[in-house]
Amino acid sequence: MRSDMGIPGTVRAAFIVWLVAVAAGVFETVLVVGSGRAGDGAGAGVAVRAAIFVAATLVALKMRTGRRWARLTLAVGLGVLGTLSLIVGPLLWLIHGHSLTPLLAHATALDLTFGSSRVVHVAAVLAGCVLMFVPSANAYFRDPHPAS
Repeated sequence: MRSDMGIPGTVRAAFIVWLVAVAAGVFETVLVVGSGRAGDGAGAGVAVRAAIFVAATLVALKMRTGRRWARLTLAVGLGVLGTLSLIVGPLLWLIHGHSLTPLLAHATALDLTFGSSRVVHVAAVLAGCVLMFVPSANAYFRDPHPAS
């Protein structure tokens, strides 16, 4: 693995925001399970999320070392598919004519905490995707890297 000195700042920043996204996902899972709102099948849902969080972290580590496949996996897997899984439900809810005003008026502290975490989560994913494809990152991913 290269030393941090050989890794562009944009790639280091992308790695950090990917970890922020994973941490936000873990936090959201803990909130939902801890609140009792997870419902039936919570164990399976937690297991799936845990596997995704571990895989995302491992792939982000590989992205940091310049692996092109890891950058692509993060961009498509989490940047596209993961983001869609986070925003489709709320977007459909809004499209069906619901309003944020009554939702926010009746929101609990848990609801607001979860919503804030989700905003951080989505912002971190989008930032990670952008940072992985700026010119300095593109040059880093074009350079050959020893297998690891």
